[in-house]
Amino acid sequence: MVQSRVDILQYVRFPVKLYNTETKTKADFIPIDPNHVTMYVCGPTVYNYCHIGNFRPPVVFDVLARVLRAKYPKLTYVRNITDIDDKINAAAAEQGVEISHITEKFTQAYHDDLAVLDVLPTDVEPKVTEHVADIHAEIQSLIDQGHAYEAQGHVLFSVASYPGYGELSKRDPDELLAGARVDVAAYKRDPGDFVLWKPSASDQPGWDSPWGRGRPGWHIECTAMAAKHLGDTIDIHGGGNDLVFPHHENERAQSTCSHGAKFVNYWLHNGLINMNQEKMSKSLGNVLLLKDLATQMPGEVIRYILLSAHYRAPLDWSDDVVQQAKNSLDRLYGVLRKMQDVDVPNDIANHIPAAFDAAISDDLNTPKALAELFALAKQANASQADMTHEEKVNIKAALLQSGYWLGLLQADPQAWFEGDSNDDQAADIERLIAERAQAKADKNWQRADEIRDELAAKKVVLEDGPSGTIWRIEN
Repeated sequence: MVQSRVDILQYVRFPVKLYNTETKTKADFIPIDPNHVTMYVCGPTVYNYCHIGNFRPPVVFDVLARVLRAKYPKLTYVRNITDIDDKINAAAAEQGVEISHITEKFTQAYHDDLAVLDVLPTDVEPKVTEHVADIHAEIQSLIDQGHAYEAQGHVLFSVASYPGYGELSKRDPDELLAGARVDVAAYKRDPGDFVLWKPSASDQPGWDSPWGRGRPGWHIECTAMAAKHLGDTIDIHGGGNDLVFPHHENERAQSTCSHGAKFVNYWLHNGLINMNQEKMSKSLGNVLLLKDLATQMPGEVIRYILLSAHYRAPLDWSDDVVQQAKNSLDRLYGVLRKMQDVDVPNDIANHIPAAFDAAISDDLNTPKALAELFALAKQANASQADMTHEEKVNIKAALLQSGYWLGLLQADPQAWFEGDSNDDQAADIERLIAERAQAKADKNWQRADEIRDELAAKKVVLEDGPSGTIWRIEN
């Protein structure tokens, strides 16, 4: 008789630990209000289809959101849509359409891609075009306090006015000013000063403002939207490593100077994706669009890959990684398929193994959490014959709920293995399996082998077991 799994499956509320980019340390997460956690993550600029690298932040912070919702009474999660940008303007001009034609199309495409990855909706999804008045208020506040100035139709943030500039990215302000990779326009007081508002030509989209018709700079947009929906100080701000400087450094400076309060308590940044150990870039031609990948493999395989490395580390994408992810999910779904006759209660929120909880709560250690998931699956696979019904229910519920925190294992197991087969193909496979079973019953081994070979040629893999034969489509 196997050891009781009561202790193994007992829910333990492990504290969440997060690595803070600003402090370069990992510490217990202590929210401003333990009854209401706030999180802001930078979203896409919607001018084209998004590549796989754009989806690491949504998947990583979707997992964090799931964990926080399980551990705290309330989370308000905001991820923005940038629908004012020069790239959008260029795409609209090239096609001879309004910018809304571009932004609406690619916002919908982004949502479709998120659904493929089973990324849950955020609580708020603000658009820049809906917050121009809020942006004006932020800019005016910075001007009034001496942190911004007008020059030739522009409004710029004065980097020299904020002594804390560079503390997030750990860059020396003097070096930043001396080597700023920006156009040094004559109207700038210092090379590192960045644009809050810029004029629009007559053929460019623009909005009326106290400083003339124009449009906002990129950095001020997120500052205004975060303040509007989450307040002056927020618990968590996330995004990719490529945003630490200048975007998040500039956000931090603007918000701190405008509101006179600390902007963010925990800065989280995910590593970027390499393609076959090379940096993914359009110039190298190795950019993979999510919409194209989704025609080649299930979205869950993509999500698994995005979680297979620790979020702060770089992630290597390759054909081998894809196959490994598919094989791993096959193993997990295989266990669940063997337990299909085990019914679990509707409410399984407390069925989180302590080891899994400890791993995922430790700065989202998804590789370790996945290892715990496989340990649970291995235990279930090896011990089912010796389990009581209650133990089977508990261990299946633990697999499903742990999987839910990761956004995995929520599909029907048999549907997972049937893959892209249509109803007619599935019916034909079932007919051949039934014919093979009859051939074996009649001891017609030659015909049984012929049917297995026929199905194998169609990439249908059979697995015989005590309760019959199950099948799956092999990619």
